[in-house]
Amino acid sequence: MIFDHDWWFGTAYGERVAEARNRCAAGHFPKFKASEAAKDPEYVRFLEQLEARTIVYLRDGFSYELRQTISQNTTGSLTFECMPADEAYKVGAFVVTVPFDEIVRVEVFAFHPREKPEDMPSIKGFAGGQPPPQPAKRDDRPPRREAQE
Repeated sequence: MIFDHDWWFGTAYGERVAEARNRCAAGHFPKFKASEAAKDPEYVRFLEQLEARTIVYLRDGFSYELRQTISQNTTGSLTFECMPADEAYKVGAFVVTVPFDEIVRVEVFAFHPREKPEDMPSIKGFAGGQPPPQPAKRDDRPPRREAQE
């Protein structure tokens, strides 16, 4: 999947957030069919109160929690405000720009504030990236002559 400009600023990203929220609500109201749910005031109220977290994973092993996308004049990179995990960075705004082709996975997690897990996973972003595993180094040298004898 390519997470390009159209994916983020077209309909795909918004559809993923809506899908996560709808599935969360449906899981809490299994008695309703999808066509009936929108008619129930309790279901609608629950759905409207849902929150969503978006985690962006990069090719280099870093991950960021997206607070808000920022529209730019470029279609080659994504700029967004990040939810800082480190206390030192929570006093300001942390803005990240990454090339679209570095984004390898996007996760959206929907939940109701009453049921928010106490130990939400901490997304370290710039502080928690793990370097990608290095491929084994290939030796292209020809074998030594004494090893052939």
